[in-house]
Amino acid sequence: MGPQDLREAQPAEDTAVGLRAIGDELSDRFYERADVVRTLLVTLLAGQHSLLLGPPGTAKSEMARELTGRIEGASYWEILLSKFTAPTRMFGPIDVAALARGEYRQVYDGRATTAHVAFIDEIFKCSTAALNETLGYLNERIYHPESGGEPVRCPLIGAITASNELPDGEDSAAIYDRLLVRIEVKYLEDPSNFAALVRSAVSRPAAPTRTTVELAALRRAVAEHVPAVDVPDLIVDAVCTLRAALRRRELVASDRRWRQAVGLLQASAYLDGRRSVTENDLSVLTHVLWNSPAERPAVEREVLHLVNPDAKEALDLADTIDELEAQLDAMAGQSREALSEWVITKAHHQLATAGRRLERLREEAVGAGRSTSAVDRVTGRQRAVRARVLTEALGVDASAVQAQL
Repeated sequence: MGPQDLREAQPAEDTAVGLRAIGDELSDRFYERADVVRTLLVTLLAGQHSLLLGPPGTAKSEMARELTGRIEGASYWEILLSKFTAPTRMFGPIDVAALARGEYRQVYDGRATTAHVAFIDEIFKCSTAALNETLGYLNERIYHPESGGEPVRCPLIGAITASNELPDGEDSAAIYDRLLVRIEVKYLEDPSNFAALVRSAVSRPAAPTRTTVELAALRRAVAEHVPAVDVPDLIVDAVCTLRAALRRRELVASDRRWRQAVGLLQASAYLDGRRSVTENDLSVLTHVLWNSPAERPAVEREVLHLVNPDAKEALDLADTIDELEAQLDAMAGQSREALSEWVITKAHHQLATAGRRLERLREEAVGAGRSTSAVDRVTGRQRAVRARVLTEALGVDASAVQAQL
């Protein structure tokens, strides 16, 4: 590698390092959101749009603001849509002063037309009047002015959208199809994390570390460095195998979605500092290949089986953990004695056994150089359910649970 190559490679590496640091900082701030944060970063690097699907109050907009705030020089725009939102409110209001002079023009500053990252809440409530312009904005990064004339080229890198529900009509389904990445966001599951959240509302922590990256560096990563990541034939074969496995389950994604997903694999590798896609990067597809949340577990199982041999056992352990949580829910209202007996005779042993096995699976994955993301997700579930058992069945204070996990 010559001197010029070194000068060009270093900024690319620095940008990836900075983005990883941002991901770590946001994951520390937003409890149980590490996978969400990483997926948003990967989606942005791929120049694609994401959907955060979940109930209100799950930090969807706050994560979008925090992420964009770490990109120095980036313009951020957000809006809460309704069925009555006019296109001019999104893309630029009429210039009243110019109108008084007989000129019809729009003011674009501070609107979607000038944003590098956009957060669009309640995306499926987009009005019929704004539908075509919104689709053009997401698809082609252009806006057609109200007065006609040349389309306005928008600097949008990617949109982060949010909704409490799935689309219920053809118009909103057209938007849904344009959102490549779909991420479920739920309320906090682990009582100890919830206790930490409550404490954070009254405590005055020291100012957190705040890593940033330059907008120009991010744009160069999106336009040059990510597309340059190699996609080996082994990965192409794995994607073909995955498509066949999902079709056997009648889970069908469009050819366009599969093609766009390749960019996500490249972005995932780039974010991890690699110049070639590996099987570990396929895990991001768990957020791409489902249409309804009911399909997501089947997609996740097929993807993770393909990623590494640890996944199957980890997912089997997840099934056991989910069964225990369902039993805990079913026992609501029973006496403390009955709950304690259930914990002693069943729950404690199964959760402890699952925890030990997950630790060993993680050690094996690390030793073999495989991704630990699947094992880590199941470990998070194991800790959350064990914390619920301690607090709800045995009456342990939530603030004291963390020390016992």
